[in-house]
Amino acid sequence: MAAAPTLGQFEQLVLTAILTLRDTAYGVTIHAKVAQLSEPKAVSLGAVYVTLDRLEDKGLITSWRSDPTPERGGRAKRCYQLEAVGERALRESAVAIQRMHEALTEEFRSRRWKPARAR
Repeated sequence: MAAAPTLGQFEQLVLTAILTLRDTAYGVTIHAKVAQLSEPKAVSLGAVYVTLDRLEDKGLITSWRSDPTPERGGRAKRCYQLEAVGERALRESAVAIQRMHEALTEEFRSRRWKPARAR
């Protein structure tokens, strides 16, 4: 089995949002979840849409148009879901993040790490 593609941090956030939102994953809800996950850093809606397009081009997610709804003035939503390769890439990223967290925790605990002085 080929290795899953490496993900950037923002791609990880967007994929996490899609995974956790499940059937309610569309642009606005994904943006809200990414904003929540990345607080206090601001996230633009445009950045989310660009990333969604890139993730779809990579084959990590798929999208489709929902039926039009009266709440949206008769417009359809573009819904998103993780593909198996996207879930695998996200899982591999999470494992790497966990290893990094454990290494940093040990470093901080041992006090071998000394932060640089503020200038």
